[in-house]
Amino acid sequence: MSRLVVLALVGYIMVSCGGSHEQSQMLADSKNLGVKRFNNITLELSLKPFKKNDKQYVEDACKEIFAGWGSLVRHADTVSLMLWTADGSEILDYSGSLDQRLEWARYIGNPNAEHEVNSEPENENLSVHQRAFTYLDDTPDFNYGDLKYIVSTLKRVGETMTGKPVRVGATFDPGPEFAKSPFKYEKHPEICMGSTMGSKTFVVCYSTLNEDSDSYAGFPNGIKQDTPFGTFFGSQSQHFLTDLGFDYLWLSNGFGFGMETWSATGALFDGEKFYPEKFSDVQEKIVNFWTLFREQCPDFRIETRGTNLSTGIDLAADGVDLKSIYNGGFNLLPPPNSPWAALNGDFGLELAGYMSRIAELPDDRYLFRYYTHDPWWVNSPWLDRYGREAHDIYLPMSISTINSKGEAMLPTHLNFLTIDDSYGNMPVQVPDEVTPHILQARRNAPDQAGPVVWVYPFDEYHEWASVQPERLPEIYYGDWFIRQAINEGFPMNTVVSTGNFSQIRKDGKPTFDESVLVTIVPDAGSELEQQLMAFVKAGGQMMIYGPVGNGSKEFLDFMNIKTEEPLSGEFAVQMAINGDKIEAKSPMVMQHPADLSGGGIETMVAAKDNSTKVLAQVVQNGQKRDAVVYRQNPDWKGGAICYVRGTNSVSYKGGHLLTPDDSEKWFSGPSLMRFGLGKLGYSIAYDKSSGGIKDPINCISRHNNSFFFSGYLPNLTVEQAFKFPQGAPIIIGWETELKNGASTYRFPKSFFEESRFFVEQEDGVISCFDIPLATKGTKRRIQLTGLKNAKVRFYPPTGVEGESVKVVLNSSYPFGKGELEGQSEEKLGGDYYLYENVTGQMVVSW
Repeated sequence: MSRLVVLALVGYIMVSCGGSHEQSQMLADSKNLGVKRFNNITLELSLKPFKKNDKQYVEDACKEIFAGWGSLVRHADTVSLMLWTADGSEILDYSGSLDQRLEWARYIGNPNAEHEVNSEPENENLSVHQRAFTYLDDTPDFNYGDLKYIVSTLKRVGETMTGKPVRVGATFDPGPEFAKSPFKYEKHPEICMGSTMGSKTFVVCYSTLNEDSDSYAGFPNGIKQDTPFGTFFGSQSQHFLTDLGFDYLWLSNGFGFGMETWSATGALFDGEKFYPEKFSDVQEKIVNFWTLFREQCPDFRIETRGTNLSTGIDLAADGVDLKSIYNGGFNLLPPPNSPWAALNGDFGLELAGYMSRIAELPDDRYLFRYYTHDPWWVNSPWLDRYGREAHDIYLPMSISTINSKGEAMLPTHLNFLTIDDSYGNMPVQVPDEVTPHILQARRNAPDQAGPVVWVYPFDEYHEWASVQPERLPEIYYGDWFIRQAINEGFPMNTVVSTGNFSQIRKDGKPTFDESVLVTIVPDAGSELEQQLMAFVKAGGQMMIYGPVGNGSKEFLDFMNIKTEEPLSGEFAVQMAINGDKIEAKSPMVMQHPADLSGGGIETMVAAKDNSTKVLAQVVQNGQKRDAVVYRQNPDWKGGAICYVRGTNSVSYKGGHLLTPDDSEKWFSGPSLMRFGLGKLGYSIAYDKSSGGIKDPINCISRHNNSFFFSGYLPNLTVEQAFKFPQGAPIIIGWETELKNGASTYRFPKSFFEESRFFVEQEDGVISCFDIPLATKGTKRRIQLTGLKNAKVRFYPPTGVEGESVKVVLNSSYPFGKGELEGQSEEKLGGDYYLYENVTGQMVVSW
């Protein structure tokens, strides 16, 4: 856990419900709080905290909500409450009468399972996914009028206590998880085409309804045969949201984004074969849902959960055209990060999916969502799944997207799923402990491109799917490959779309001059192709991954690569590049599944020359293919390109996701991304006892001219070694042992650490700590010890320069003697001061 003090001192003095709106507004907004404000913070909750259907009890519960989260919501312009009332069937069932009985999520477990709620079947080993219990012995009953009162009370109490606008949102979930749903599973099972939680368990947005004579708010005369679900759901939503006073609607668990929203398979891919001929039909059906819904419910804001996957995977496997949805004028917030890190530690899929969705945006808004409690499945991730470690805060909050102006865009919205646990309790421990980490991450959020930038082919993937659907396997491959590369330590947490990248380059902005770009082989003759080559020729660093068969001759010549007959299957791996240090013998045999890797391995160096080096080669029955190729032409002003063919070292074995190969038996192809990055100057290597130990996850972001390292260690025995173009990063608040010029660290389970110093020194132990200011006007003072004839690069805060910086060598308090002169430079990641031949203790103040 970070050394950040975990218990927040609630500096926000809550105004009592009898206080004035003006007083609380003044307290909330009168100061510059040093944290970039969120447009909106959403506190998600079920109805379980309202344990009695009593107006005073409801009022008191509402007060507790805002008191518990007061120190965080002061950093928002708007506060929202998102009610998980049931599973969305309360919208489908709504007749228009506020006296109608409300079926609500009073359960722990799946109430739509075959076993009756609160039953005790003979098999006591049944999980809560197989049967459900009520969360209290005596749960309250509610009708729609009671729900309307809860909505209005949340708004009234919240606005009084925070002095801010308060919204309340409703939710719709396509599955069986949260409440009983006769509408989905008895009256209209035809709409349940998805199999996320078993056969025919999830409502699919483009389904149609059978005839139904019952009366509904939007269909008082019943439902006609083959009524599109989008039409029915839109009309019901309009009536429900309006009548009960809701402000917006949240679509959960991928609803509106395809058929199999948790799965590696879908309408276009069954785990073995792609069906490109189906793309146009499925794509049209999904977009048509949004059109039909908006015809009936035109104005209420829509916020979306999205799938558990990524833009490319959804597009290739399930026909989800995110570009058309974003550009359709549907007034929606794009999907946030998925919960994979909490569920199974799959940060690669969470981060890759998140970046793929925010590479382009409907406008300038997007969302980060954090998993604090689960009101249904008897777990509270902050307390148990995460073990009170903040990795799933710092890693996704290190991500930023770069807009067409070259600006780093941060999340504008923040959601917490949820603030109540499965028993309806709201333990204050959770906001007290989570809030400081959220604010620390926000306070030091990225303000420029990071060292490694994903130039995401958002437009290209959608174009291929429509015009060249035979390339669906290549689209599918790309995001899965990046997912696994991140899971193996590839430190990529900045994204820009290919369109925005090209615009930034045409505008002549230096946004990426100090970054390594990572992208696919561009389309022949495209603007992207020309901009990528110009970037490298001007001195830029770039990595290209994936198949090259559709690349132009010009671009392949640029990489010095030609194509041969594609090979797939089992290969011996030969490396001429540094990898990890593993005590046990590491496997050097790799499986390359052509169907999941965009085809076979087809690449070879075209012509031998001094500027080209083969860093990794694979061999099969005497036939060789070049898997990693590095080229640095002398005319490129220091620019270089590293091509990685990229193997998806996975297979489909059923279940939700692709399964990685056993790393005790097989070499992992995506690890070559991190190894290749080392050749471009950013070396990150692991020292571990066996290949079966999972690799650390690393993100490196930039804030105020500093470098922030965030990460997660699945196994605490792993040592990490870092060496960058400017030297070994020296992390403030740590000692590090230098080994062969690299700084080494054994980080805790989660970490978020700052570096403003890089040292070129072969060995030794360096200590770097903040020390007391103790002089008037000094804002910060940092001491380094253990330097031996070292080159030291210091990156001061933006705007701190000249006489504002004081550096002394081997001096003591008050550090007035021994001043050291440095050379100011603007390269290697920004503005810094270079100090050479430094030995002993160095103190930097500003």
